[in-house]
Amino acid sequence: MSTEESREARSRASSATGDELTALLHDDSAEVLLGLLDNPALDETQVCLLLGRKDLPGEVVEEIGRRKVLLKSYRVKKSLVFHHRAPRLVALRLLRDLYLMDLVQLTFIPGVSAELKLKAEEQVVARLPQLPLGQKITLARRGPARVAGSLLAEGHARVIPIVLDNAQLTEAQILKVLAREKLAPQVVLAVTQHRKWSHLYNIRLALVRNPASPLAAILAYLPELTVSDLRELVAPGIVPENLRNYLQAEVQRRIRAGKKLENH
Repeated sequence: MSTEESREARSRASSATGDELTALLHDDSAEVLLGLLDNPALDETQVCLLLGRKDLPGEVVEEIGRRKVLLKSYRVKKSLVFHHRAPRLVALRLLRDLYLMDLVQLTFIPGVSAELKLKAEEQVVARLPQLPLGQKITLARRGPARVAGSLLAEGHARVIPIVLDNAQLTEAQILKVLAREKLAPQVVLAVTQHRKWSHLYNIRLALVRNPASPLAAILAYLPELTVSDLRELVAPGIVPENLRNYLQAEVQRRIRAGKKLENH
């Protein structure tokens, strides 16, 4: 398409109406689509249809991001942020305007940049203290890993059992929570009793280090810990003195058991 033809196509698109305008929403030409953005008949539903196209040229997505009039529409803002070609700085700026569950939805969309997902999670985490319990329970069921970890750390009795069953929650997030200095004892107790998390080696190791862990649970873990980990734990200042005695006894038991095997 020549320069003159491009100019004419863009001009026609800027004044199209009705069925012609609707048809042009599916055009492959960036010039035509840019012309549509100048069309006063273009409404927010049609802009969202454009942004629903995965093949929408990058320059068209960028131009939408520059149009303040279009971005007055919440639907357009959301559709723009969700588009895989959304301009980075524009998408990051618009994140703060998105509703809570739209932010959560964004974190699960394939193709969205890792940076944008991370910032969306941070937005959700920042809003957690102000959320009513009902919304926290909803997020506990299906929120992303970092949000689930933050909810676990809050230690709300009704949230803890739900968030521990969240399929998105990771071992890494639980370890981060257990490493916190100020953590509600009920969180630690719930982890020690959970059918999945209480059986993971690294989590058991973290629970042994946590002063709020029930002694009975810790003693049950000791036979499964490696001697090298036990020796690290018995170093002064790692665990309370009474527990340290149990750990030292376990190390000695292993040493004696090892010597017996050698003699046989």
